[in-house]
Amino acid sequence: MASQAVARGLHGASAKYLFLHKFKCARVSSRRWLNLQEYQSKKLMQESGVTVQRFYVADNSPDALQAAKRLNAKEIVLKAQILAGGRGKGVFNSGLKGGVHLTKDPSVVGELASKMLGYSLTTKQTPKEGVKVKTVMVAEALDITRETYFAILMDRACNGPVMVGSPQGGMDIEEVADKSPELIFKEVIDIFEGVRDDQALRMAANLGFKGPLERQAADQIKRLYDLFLKVDATQVEVNPLGETPEGQVVCFDAKINFDDNAEFRQKAVFAMDDMSESDPTETEAAKWDLKYIGLDGNIACFVNGAGLAMATCDIIDLHGGKPANFLDLGGGVKEKQVYEAFKLLTADPKVEAILVNIFGGIVNCAIIANGITKACRELELKVPLVVRLEGTVQTVLRAGLPVLTN
Repeated sequence: MASQAVARGLHGASAKYLFLHKFKCARVSSRRWLNLQEYQSKKLMQESGVTVQRFYVADNSPDALQAAKRLNAKEIVLKAQILAGGRGKGVFNSGLKGGVHLTKDPSVVGELASKMLGYSLTTKQTPKEGVKVKTVMVAEALDITRETYFAILMDRACNGPVMVGSPQGGMDIEEVADKSPELIFKEVIDIFEGVRDDQALRMAANLGFKGPLERQAADQIKRLYDLFLKVDATQVEVNPLGETPEGQVVCFDAKINFDDNAEFRQKAVFAMDDMSESDPTETEAAKWDLKYIGLDGNIACFVNGAGLAMATCDIIDLHGGKPANFLDLGGGVKEKQVYEAFKLLTADPKVEAILVNIFGGIVNCAIIANGITKACRELELKVPLVVRLEGTVQTVLRAGLPVLTN
């Protein structure tokens, strides 16, 4: 998401990103926004010919030990595999500090893994109770002489994909864009032509690669674009894209975002989705095609359209309240979805009131009203409900519920 903001001059990041940033909510993405573990992303890159560190994956300490021995590397890095960031500074409930460990002695990897696997790792991005670690990645540790940043993403302003890069990698790219905007380089990709050789070489040069490394980096850039197309990605972000003392260009860490509309033809990719770290409410909402984000307030929001949903949260915040969630029904919603949405909202113990704000331009208000009345009766609603429907409202008025209108 950061690279999207950079590509648009830090003025046009997606509505979801801006919303989460505004309300400062920590969350784990639900099924609708597919997240892969680090080793899964690296496997996809590996399959596309992108250079990554040699690695193995283990779910028990004996296998981790054997993996470390098979690597036969000068130095080994052991990484706990969870979706949250900040692993290196995290703490396990086993007492082990840090979810990332470097060692030159393969024999200690098994012991370290035994203190990771089956234990919860708490970082600045996890819930207070942490996230249980089920898998570790045992990888070859490589020295990095220089770090750069590179991303490919879909940009509406360009009507297609763009490359964004900077010779300043291994750090927050927004910080680079803010302090040194001249170090952000952008190349618009023609979706029909793909990444041209001159574009790849120009980006490699802008990233600071020189001599044989420039051609090598350009090759990695083209391979990353092939991956971008192959898996229907909306973003492939590599930070850092580094060079080693041995003269290799390596993708050390990557984040891949996928177009959820392409799930029907990317079944193998979406089958890798690890649901165990997702918020249960958001996972349930995604089953009903509801866009839900849990927040920390006490006023539940029930809205159609992302823009109106954000505006509704803003209005609540403006008047001293705190939204309990972001819930976008979208257009074409059915009565059953309305009912299920109410079940989700009323199941949240923090909710003390529900605000419904529906614009009838993209949805039939009668469908919403029927779902509301059904939910009120069957769920025995205990909290105040405020409904604003701009459209067909007679259904609510005829429902026999204690409704106050103005």
